[in-house]
Amino acid sequence: MGDWTQHMDIPIWFEERLLQSVDHFYANWPQPPPRKDNLKHCTIISHRGEHDNIDIFENTLPAFDRAKNAGVGGIEFDIRWTKDLHPVVFHDTDLQRVFGSEIELNQVPLNVLKTHCRWIPSLEEVIQKYGRILHLMVEIKKEVYPDPSYQNMVLKNLFQGLSPQKDFHFISLHPEMFQSIDFVPTSAFLPSARFNIKALSQLAIDKFYGGITGHYLLLTNRILKKHHRNGHRVGTGYVQSKNCLIRELNRGVKWIFSNNAVELQGILNSLLQY
Repeated sequence: MGDWTQHMDIPIWFEERLLQSVDHFYANWPQPPPRKDNLKHCTIISHRGEHDNIDIFENTLPAFDRAKNAGVGGIEFDIRWTKDLHPVVFHDTDLQRVFGSEIELNQVPLNVLKTHCRWIPSLEEVIQKYGRILHLMVEIKKEVYPDPSYQNMVLKNLFQGLSPQKDFHFISLHPEMFQSIDFVPTSAFLPSARFNIKALSQLAIDKFYGGITGHYLLLTNRILKKHHRNGHRVGTGYVQSKNCLIRELNRGVKWIFSNNAVELQGILNSLLQY
């Protein structure tokens, strides 16, 4: 598929430590006040909802409710498929990390999954509750699709009441997964880059995607301006502080992904008051 599918192979602990250092640096770098139009056209996206995985779990309705009730404009969530090919909202292939269970999602039907873990919502539940209310950033995970045509039809039926780009986008770390979805224009697709930002940036332009998402450090001003010239919208994550938020607003970023979206929405609201 080409080198755009590859990620730099570095230890997770090193990557996390590196990003923590970057967050600390940008949190302490003062920024000039953002322009009003940038404030009004930016949308905060809650990454897997507002969660702590203790009292409120990621990718669950309570996590999404907390974001919605605080006025956050969008939610990002992941979809996986059960054995009987129902799309559900969950990040991992199994329940071990979040719920301490070894159940693998693609090995059990939906009713069994719901019996073992009532917190996991179906994609249908999420769309029915938040469609047209929040902007839905739907991450397509890399996995084998046993029946691609049928699964494409399922997604088409679920999203038929929503408008692509206006109400939702599909995002993925593995853009080859977009090939399984044919009912939306290519502008509804957003590759999500890690250290392969240059390759995915060019892919987004070549494939006429709607833009690109990635870490704010890696999406440099040069890359950002290139996408703006092509009429693209850009999303960056994971913004943690006021100064970093203002930096991204000043750069004209459309979507700001965050694990503390409620806090950032409060900062954004206060900036709009001036």
